[in-house]
Amino acid sequence: MNSVYEKLQRAYASVQERIPFMPKLALVLGSGLGNFADSMQVEAVIPYGEIEGFPQSTTPGHAGRYVFGHVAGTPAVIMQGRIHYYEGYEMEEVVMPIRLMGMMGAEILFLTNASGGIRQGFAVGDLMLIRDQISFLLPSPLRGANIGQLGTRFPDMSHIYDPALSDRIRDTAMEEGIGLKEGVYLQTKGPQYESPAEIRAARTMGADAVGMSTACEAIAARHMGMRVVGVSCISNLATGISPCPLSEQEVIEAGRVVAEKFARLVTRSVAKMRDRDQSV
Repeated sequence: MNSVYEKLQRAYASVQERIPFMPKLALVLGSGLGNFADSMQVEAVIPYGEIEGFPQSTTPGHAGRYVFGHVAGTPAVIMQGRIHYYEGYEMEEVVMPIRLMGMMGAEILFLTNASGGIRQGFAVGDLMLIRDQISFLLPSPLRGANIGQLGTRFPDMSHIYDPALSDRIRDTAMEEGIGLKEGVYLQTKGPQYESPAEIRAARTMGADAVGMSTACEAIAARHMGMRVVGVSCISNLATGISPCPLSEQEVIEAGRVVAEKFARLVTRSVAKMRDRDQSV
């Protein structure tokens, strides 16, 4: 049996009895957005450190735990803090939390992150629906022997971000009067912020926002057959666009500023997914 899959099975077995229900929705909270989990009725919490063989989150502002509860009546597992490639983990470890949520039963993965705005007209505090992504600058999470129990060797990535679920977010934003941009997200390795020349190259490739997470998680989820949707919080303008040096505190503060409209967008979008999509 594939060693990566064996490790995943052991992790699942170590917490299986502590999972209060089968989640339908998996939600990943990006930098500065972790407080969303505190707004719902929590039914169980599992710190990553209590899961066998699990990677630990070391990034400021990332609590490093699974939170179980209901979002708009939908049973959900929430990642309050993600794992990043720049923390020194192998890519299969970075996506291990995503795969574990899929094993728990989650059928929809709702990804969120903090990102740097590249496109002209973006401003700090904007929310961007992720329409597509650029990930070939990174090692693929599917590199190595294929895990047949999870998915096919060459999964199609024509529609990484589910068109129907994305429509639910668009409809919600319009009804709630929440400004919603759309664009292509590019993931870099990090942890350093990008140089001005790298941002110009990203813009030439068609990227509208840049960050250090998310794209690899979306690939792993699609490999498993999960439906994926994503929203970026523009926490800063990218290097060469912003006149000021970038800092992690700026990213966290931007998340606090958008917390209310972010929570409203996520909660009411999930309600629409529940009402119109059988998956949730």
